[in-house]
Amino acid sequence: MSSEAVRREIVQYLPRLWRYGLVLSHRRDIADDLVQATCVRALERAAQFTAGSRMDSWLFSILHSVWLNEVRAQLIRRGQGFVDVDELSGAGNSEDPVWSNEVIRRVNRLPEAQRNAVFLVYVEELSYREAAAVLDVPVGTVMSRLATARLTLARDSALQPEAPPRKGERS
Repeated sequence: MSSEAVRREIVQYLPRLWRYGLVLSHRRDIADDLVQATCVRALERAAQFTAGSRMDSWLFSILHSVWLNEVRAQLIRRGQGFVDVDELSGAGNSEDPVWSNEVIRRVNRLPEAQRNAVFLVYVEELSYREAAAVLDVPVGTVMSRLATARLTLARDSALQPEAPPRKGERS
């Protein structure tokens, strides 16, 4: 596919790419940078796109790769082996309904691998096979991550706040 053809098609995927960038980075400015880098790389590598395949899956794969490269670069710059996702988190939108904030809060507590699988399959509606290709893992791994995420979210939503221990009881 020519870079001009990719340029014409890519426009319709920008909001979805930005949303995935936000899921990964938790910051609007970083999501913007990720989308820009994804578009540049897609245009540079337009000939690598396989006609008849899903452009959104290809673009998500590129964005995911750009994100991993950015995380690695941060690790090298900081001289650390770990980047805390809380350092990258941005402020939530206060106009969201309370239930939506609660769902997002619970999903954000999932490990990154599970969170990414949940987003790609349930929000972006990629198939398990497509999500596996984006994340560069086997299909079974995506299925396992989703099953674990569903169990965690179900258990989390079933938990009720505990009553404080009564005087004389052990906590």
